[in-house]
Amino acid sequence: MRKIFAWLGVLLLSFTTIAHADSVVGDVIVTLGENLSPAQKEQVLEEMDVPSDVTTVTVSNAEEHKYLGEYIPKAQIGSKAISSSKITMKEKGYGINVQTHNISWVSKEMYTNALSTAGVKDADIYITAPFEVSGTAALTGLIKAYETSTGEKIPEEQKQVANEEMVTTAKLGDQIGEKQATELIQRIKEEVAKENPQTLQEIKVIVNNVSNELNIQLTQDQTDRLAALFDKMKNLDINWDQVNNQLDKAKEKWNDFKNSDEGQGILQSIIDFLQRIVDWIAGLFK
Repeated sequence: MRKIFAWLGVLLLSFTTIAHADSVVGDVIVTLGENLSPAQKEQVLEEMDVPSDVTTVTVSNAEEHKYLGEYIPKAQIGSKAISSSKITMKEKGYGINVQTHNISWVSKEMYTNALSTAGVKDADIYITAPFEVSGTAALTGLIKAYETSTGEKIPEEQKQVANEEMVTTAKLGDQIGEKQATELIQRIKEEVAKENPQTLQEIKVIVNNVSNELNIQLTQDQTDRLAALFDKMKNLDINWDQVNNQLDKAKEKWNDFKNSDEGQGILQSIIDFLQRIVDWIAGLFK
């Protein structure tokens, strides 16, 4: 778990420090944890299927602690940076498309939400590790790499709140369910963008209204934490139209996949598998 946290923080940071020029559609940049062994680096690069001269950004454990230390205990972050990622820049309006491997705690949707908050846009993102990790440190590297590729400097406060959002959503997912937590955060973002609340109390009203609409029961502590998080977002210079556009594009990609022949085939195979289990159980009672 601590390696997962460390990984996501590193990935977010690596999106932020090496900016040079505007990115071009198709540009690829890779982030690597500095504590990967030579064999693990080779394994990760082969998995990503990138050329030997690909632009690479290294993420340190110190960077992981910088962006995650306020939200996760130091022992959980650990002392090694190992998670890695690949970012492929896409055309304007493409949205954010996230895929993961060996990530056990942070979902693709949680990454999408946090990256949109940080200002990342229009990219295919692949997040991985040589063994199973939680995934929290990855966000640091992703943001660092994005800055490197595009030349856009993301404010430190925005990076911090994106990391906080990711951890808050993952923790909430442990309590109310991953899908419910992700949808709740997305809907609150939409309402904050639309209503433009000016006070903490107005944000709490939005949190309560959205949770009631989704039939999600929040404790007072959960409500207060979410309201405090979005109050921080409110005070940042975040382009909410861009955030919602990136989220909408991500939803469209998922819906397109579900309706494709490939997506239908996968869903049908799951249904067939579940039906076989039901038939087997029913057969025990015949």
